[in-house]
Amino acid sequence: MSADKFDSLGLSPWVLRQIDKLGLRTPTPIQRSCIPEILAGRDCVGAAKTGSGKTFAFALPILQKLAEDPRSYFALVLTPTHELAHQISEQFSVAGQPMGCRVCVITGGTDQLYESQRLMNRPHVVVAMPGRLADHLLGCNTFSLRGLEFLVVDEADRMLAGGFDEHLAAIAKFLPEKRQNLFFSATIRPEVTSSAIFPLHPDAFQWSESTPVATVETLDQRYILCAEYDRDQVLVETLRRFREEHPGSSVIIFTNTKKDCQLLSMTLNEIGFSNVCLHGFMKQRERVAALAQFKSSHVKTLIATDVASRGLDIPAVELVLNHRLPKFPHEYVHRVGRTARAGRSGLAISIFRFPKDLEFLAKIEETINTKLKEMPIDQRMVERIFMQVSVTKREAEIKLDNKDFEERKSNYRRIKWVEQGLDPEEEEAKFQREKKARIAARKAEMRKNRRKDTDQPLYDDERFAKVKKKHLSGKT
Repeated sequence: MSADKFDSLGLSPWVLRQIDKLGLRTPTPIQRSCIPEILAGRDCVGAAKTGSGKTFAFALPILQKLAEDPRSYFALVLTPTHELAHQISEQFSVAGQPMGCRVCVITGGTDQLYESQRLMNRPHVVVAMPGRLADHLLGCNTFSLRGLEFLVVDEADRMLAGGFDEHLAAIAKFLPEKRQNLFFSATIRPEVTSSAIFPLHPDAFQWSESTPVATVETLDQRYILCAEYDRDQVLVETLRRFREEHPGSSVIIFTNTKKDCQLLSMTLNEIGFSNVCLHGFMKQRERVAALAQFKSSHVKTLIATDVASRGLDIPAVELVLNHRLPKFPHEYVHRVGRTARAGRSGLAISIFRFPKDLEFLAKIEETINTKLKEMPIDQRMVERIFMQVSVTKREAEIKLDNKDFEERKSNYRRIKWVEQGLDPEEEEAKFQREKKARIAARKAEMRKNRRKDTDQPLYDDERFAKVKKKHLSGKT
């Protein structure tokens, strides 16, 4: 029995046969470390780079325990996005097929009555987003989680960072105190191990990769510098050149807001880059269809917000392009983790404004303990397509306004408030006041922290010597 094989981890013969059918031969480090501890009954906190097999690290021991004591509502998996919930559900269903594992996905975006009926069918495993599950638990008594054996919090660094606290606290009231807690993510932050809502046992097992670099070695990480006005043109030229050299490759382009995502998708489609987009204002069936087209390689380019940055396992992605930078450096790790998965090579290119984004570049490089390299680009081509891209984007903006995108945003907020029993008119007025206050606070903070260009971190880095010289000459 080799320590590098699944049969050394204490898994049952039927589980070993099933993972062999799935083509899994050697456990990853997180699987090798966490599976025996979970089988031993310990709470577990596991952290590893994206693409390291975290889902099977908790799914396999849960399925083995379920086979020993088959009963409904055995495990609950909480996750932050629709797409990740469906992916985890698929992996449970495939791995648990020999013992007839029933899995129910609760994410919203579909009829709540339909979800209630599925919950009443007594699934073994419930995979859910916190908000919709809280609605079910508070709104009906047709099922109970009091017999739950396992609580899994996937993408725990995001789930336990505060944004989901209200819904998680509501869910916690319906869970038994005696249960096994399993927290998994690409990064472990202090709020994960010290959660007041889902407290860990003092004897909890903790494991994280002992590597100073937060991204995999097979990932080539690059940057391109742009001005304030030509980010879109730089993106188009970068995508054109990559498509010319790799015509059959899959690409994910990340941007920050739902509107930017829709707008960029429309612009690229008009220019000739066929794509699908993925963001939070799309209906669930639209999101599933878009992801299915991309996964099947029917469409080779996906434009997405950070709903696609965590957990999605699409092995064939060769390029991740950051059109706009994420808000936090650790989110960069999740984005670029969509490529170079399972030992494959991959390329990540991020567009930075010079010198404005140098401070954020410094934070990213500190987080990943790696220096990004410059990606060469033909600036003459960027200038040549400037007008075409600008006009096409403006036309897309007009079409998008005709679709009442802002009204959809408002309606989305109002539906949420009505579901929570709040007055939508009062909440909208409150929302607008808070929005103005946030904008004013952000402007004040920017004025307070505004640096001279020459004070930016990395400004004197030798990588930027040529562009700095050009930047200074342009000011004189």
